[in-house]
Amino acid sequence: MPASAATATASGPRGIHYKWIALSNTTLGLLISTINSSIVLISLPDIFRGIRLDPLAPANSPYFLWLLMGYMVVTAVLVVSLGRVGDMYGRVRMYNLGFVVFTVFSILLSLTWMSGPSAALYLIAMRVLQGVGGAMLWANSSAILTDAFPPNQRGLALGTNMVAAIAGSFIGLVLGGVLGPISWRLVFLVSVPVGVFGTVWAYRMLRDSGLRLPARLDWWGNLTFATGLIALLVGITYGILPYGGETMGWTNPMVLGLMGGGIAVLAAFVWIETRVASPMLRIGLFRIRAFAAGNAAALLASLARGGLMFIMIIWLQGIWLPQHGVSFAQTPLWAGIYMLPLTAGFLLAGPAAGVLADHYGSRALATGGVAGSALVFFLFQFLPPDFNYPVFAVLLLAYGLSSGLFASPNQTGIMNSLPADQRGSGAGMAATFQNAAMVLSIGIFFSLIIVGLAGSLPHALDRGLIAQGVPAATAARLAHLPPVGSLFAAFMGYNPMGTLLGPVLHHLSSAQVSILTGRAFFPHLIAPPFMQGLREAFDFAIGACLLAAFASALRGGRYIHQEVRLTSAPAESSPAPAPRSATAPGAARIEHGA
Repeated sequence: MPASAATATASGPRGIHYKWIALSNTTLGLLISTINSSIVLISLPDIFRGIRLDPLAPANSPYFLWLLMGYMVVTAVLVVSLGRVGDMYGRVRMYNLGFVVFTVFSILLSLTWMSGPSAALYLIAMRVLQGVGGAMLWANSSAILTDAFPPNQRGLALGTNMVAAIAGSFIGLVLGGVLGPISWRLVFLVSVPVGVFGTVWAYRMLRDSGLRLPARLDWWGNLTFATGLIALLVGITYGILPYGGETMGWTNPMVLGLMGGGIAVLAAFVWIETRVASPMLRIGLFRIRAFAAGNAAALLASLARGGLMFIMIIWLQGIWLPQHGVSFAQTPLWAGIYMLPLTAGFLLAGPAAGVLADHYGSRALATGGVAGSALVFFLFQFLPPDFNYPVFAVLLLAYGLSSGLFASPNQTGIMNSLPADQRGSGAGMAATFQNAAMVLSIGIFFSLIIVGLAGSLPHALDRGLIAQGVPAATAARLAHLPPVGSLFAAFMGYNPMGTLLGPVLHHLSSAQVSILTGRAFFPHLIAPPFMQGLREAFDFAIGACLLAAFASALRGGRYIHQEVRLTSAPAESSPAPAPRSATAPGAARIEHGA
């Protein structure tokens, strides 16, 4: 569509300070959205206790998984569609609505009067709908910033935004650990004051100032994309659970059907998008090398980061913290605290890397950052189960620095490469790659760890229980339970021995009971097989980071798409008018090498 056919909107006055208003509000929106993606992770034991549901019962594993991952799945599925709707009807309008939806369902999450499975289903449904609001915030924040800031300052803006998003996932760990023991309802209510403030502020201050592209909604594209991605992610989620006599469900016909069907429907989505007049996503955007390479690098980096962060929390909660005198009930909070060096690294490197990307381009910074992550993962492999924490903290800080060095320039390169009227859907696609990769990463890393546990944990558990006086038949039965139960127990800060042994404990001596339910027995048993799986997980993360570095290096020199000058926008935010269509891939220019 010629540039003249697009609508330049500016629904209110924009002064020289508007860009900082946009930055602060969108940073708040992404921060609260990502805090809520992880706050449930640490507070799940308190939530399950509050609704009177046993999280370790095999029948309750699906509730556990969907409370944990439902929010991530829905944000991954909807960000592209909602970004495209923002391109058509106004990015600020969709962003503001996202704050409202997010806040309303944060309130509803805290109001359940039910208990047991019905309460869990209610929370899952409200969590999914809260994720719709989070997706609206995710889908449009980068596009709003790209509209508000001139090209030579977008790195700083997007870097700050990206760091807030990543840091929020770790801040949520600490908040969940602090608030959950007080009341599980506070885990959801804590978002409400921020949501109300952000909603009022956004409606009063933010203004649509980008190109709005009138078009019909691509219903078939939206339907096939949502259906295909949901099927794929649900299949991955259920692949973690046991099936029949097997430790995992990757051979489950339902899992295979969901994943195969999801891939087939996504292939149909790509075919549809090349043939409709107003596609949800212009496949031609991937002909822009900076866009395609940046998204490939982001997907691979998220594959390396997402699941591994969960596994490292299990390392702290299930092995290291109990061995250092922390009760199982307190391990979720302290795991979040001990992971803070990672957040500090993000906060230090992200904005600085964004500023450097404004001056020197994205390629060298992003490529060096993700390659540095591969080196950090390599060094992590040399740590023993009972590591020296200062060394662990230094490696966490180094990973935070390397990830911040990658994330900000990479996002800047992606957004700079997009035509002005495609920023919403382009930003949505970038977010989809990252969020979907997080879910896939969790499936991959949990599977690697479960394989490691299944190899030697049954024998170690059987031998250890018998040595403490547990009858051989009981020990054999417990040893052959799916190892995913032990993994979930460590993940949630539970000592499974008390639950699994149950009435047997009454027939043992007090000394034997003290050993079996103490802080050393379970961590000692789980450590060797866990570390075997963890090292395989590190190998996978190293490979993914190196592939991400290769993809990042292919992005070429610094690339900024030419834009149409908006007469209502301030002069500093408008480059020279494009001589050709703002929507055509050929309307881009190379400023200088990276």
